[in-house]
Amino acid sequence: MSGRQRHEPTIEEFVEGIKRGERHLLSRAITLVESSRPEHERLAHQILDRCIGSGRSSIRVGVTGAPGAGKSTFIEALGLHLASVGKKVAVLAIDPSSSRSKGSILGDKSRMEKLAARPEAFIRPTPSSGYLGGTSPRTHETILLCEAAGYEIIIVETVGVGQSEIVVNSMVDFILLLMLPGSGDELQGIKRGIMEIADAIAINKADGDRQKIAEVSKGDFESALRLLPEKHPGWERKVLLTSALESAGIHEVWQNIEAFASAMHESGEWAAQRREQLRHLLHAIAEDRLKREFYNTPPVKAATQRIEQQVLSGKLSPFTGALELLEAFREK
Repeated sequence: MSGRQRHEPTIEEFVEGIKRGERHLLSRAITLVESSRPEHERLAHQILDRCIGSGRSSIRVGVTGAPGAGKSTFIEALGLHLASVGKKVAVLAIDPSSSRSKGSILGDKSRMEKLAARPEAFIRPTPSSGYLGGTSPRTHETILLCEAAGYEIIIVETVGVGQSEIVVNSMVDFILLLMLPGSGDELQGIKRGIMEIADAIAINKADGDRQKIAEVSKGDFESALRLLPEKHPGWERKVLLTSALESAGIHEVWQNIEAFASAMHESGEWAAQRREQLRHLLHAIAEDRLKREFYNTPPVKAATQRIEQQVLSGKLSPFTGALELLEAFREK
């Protein structure tokens, strides 16, 4: 290795490069966003401040569903369809994280080889780091960077962890719930919250001898959706049959997403939803910073182990212990 140091781009170089669609600079900016180092965070937010007013727009799609529903295969099929009609598509594939390394353990990029090879596509596997919500703590910021880089459709593949996944609803425009044929008879076990946030349901792997079972499941889910309150007034949520392996129903899913975007723009709800997304991001960042500042304050650091031990030994209740930590923070 030579003694030459790697050139660190200036903020201007980062911003201009991202706006030109330079993938290596986009990737490096996302790495800064995901870093927990304070100097990286400051730099990332300066880049984001300059990118957020790029004037570019995208359709942000969240794809959720239980493990085994075929999310990665479906997303690759959808991404290839979008690329074939000239769309630039970014995929943020949120992986379950190793509890020890916090690293990504599924490697979605290696599972989307055909899409990764397309110049119109950008795939970013991101560890969830155990974060509730089925997303990464920095997913929303990454979406904004991809939008500034000119990606017209941004797909967020979530972990599929259950009700806490509703968090993803605060950062995307459209949520597609993937289910398997035969899962209609398990409706009682499906969290109502997941059904309520879905803008459409796709029954995936509806091929071969599963076709008839998929048709039955379609009817079950259509009945279930009619019993739920509307998510968006006037928008009828559809249940679609798809086969990612055979690329069947993929075009229909995209048509449904486009119809949704058109209807939301017409009603004015699209702009209102985007404003709500920014409001949520504002508070999420503030809460994250406040939490880190709280636990990194020297008096809190000094008191934490003692208070934890007292709580674990039963000498102190968790409620009183928490108040003592707050008192230590106030005395900083």
